[in-house]
Amino acid sequence: MSSPTGPAPGSPNFDAAPPSPGGAPGLPVRMPRARQSGRHRRPEPLAAPEGAPALVLAVPGTPSPAARSLAEEVSSIARSELPGLDARIGYVDGGDEEFPSLEAVLAQAAGERRARESADGHEDPGPVAVVVPLLAGPDSALLRRIRQAMMNSGSGAELTDVLGPHPLLAEALHVRLSEAGLARADRARLFTVATAADGIILATVGGEEAVQAAGITGMLLSARLAVPVLAAALDEEGAISRTAEQLRESGSQQLALAPYLIGPEIADGLVGAAAAEAGCAAAESLGAYGAVGRLVLSNYAASVGITLPTQTPGVPVR
Repeated sequence: MSSPTGPAPGSPNFDAAPPSPGGAPGLPVRMPRARQSGRHRRPEPLAAPEGAPALVLAVPGTPSPAARSLAEEVSSIARSELPGLDARIGYVDGGDEEFPSLEAVLAQAAGERRARESADGHEDPGPVAVVVPLLAGPDSALLRRIRQAMMNSGSGAELTDVLGPHPLLAEALHVRLSEAGLARADRARLFTVATAADGIILATVGGEEAVQAAGITGMLLSARLAVPVLAAALDEEGAISRTAEQLRESGSQQLALAPYLIGPEIADGLVGAAAAEAGCAAAESLGAYGAVGRLVLSNYAASVGITLPTQTPGVPVR
């Protein structure tokens, strides 16, 4: 005689069903397991705390549909990493309904906070908003304007650091260079790229402080590509051509220009003109690469005390 299927009575997974209405004993059923505890337990999904400050992305440069599209994509990445996040966009040079100024966006957030507090009689702790500059590196003149807009809004918002230097930005630069055919996507692979550069000019804006900060990310990029990387300022006359000459004198023959820029902070055509000045090809700006959105969220989270999962820079592949 064959034995019945299913767990035997008395085994850990056996549970008898309650008697049926007619009094017949129920069939054995497998009941849901209790929630697992300990270090192997599946983590709770992360979400923005109720009443958390708004994340306001401060977008530099001349407002345009392209800048808005980029900012919206970066905000979308941040929201996808932290559901429930109140992410908004303010333009440093904005001033109308289509491109609201940073000051106006912060003032609106402050007004909404006051209305909520008046309605429920409870004062929310913490800042009304956290402003994250959409900048890869420091730009003292632009950051002064952002701080002034924050003061004018009367919102009491907080300002975070810029996004770099950071290993994730070195990864993003590597990806942009490989997309342009100027670098191998993966050093471990046994193939070559005929147009791969043997020297990289890392172009930034914001003066000497920005060049120094870009140089830190440049060292990380150099380690990834195993080629020399030097930073230079797009907004300093002759800096790009001098850096190109320095690389050539050190033995590099095939140069590439990698913009250490998100995109909106520079005028159209400036990167192309710099590449022509250096006599080399150029990659695209960082744009809305995933790492940019994650760094925006990371700066916000650090400001409000939210612990995010650790992000490990990946190895880009074709």
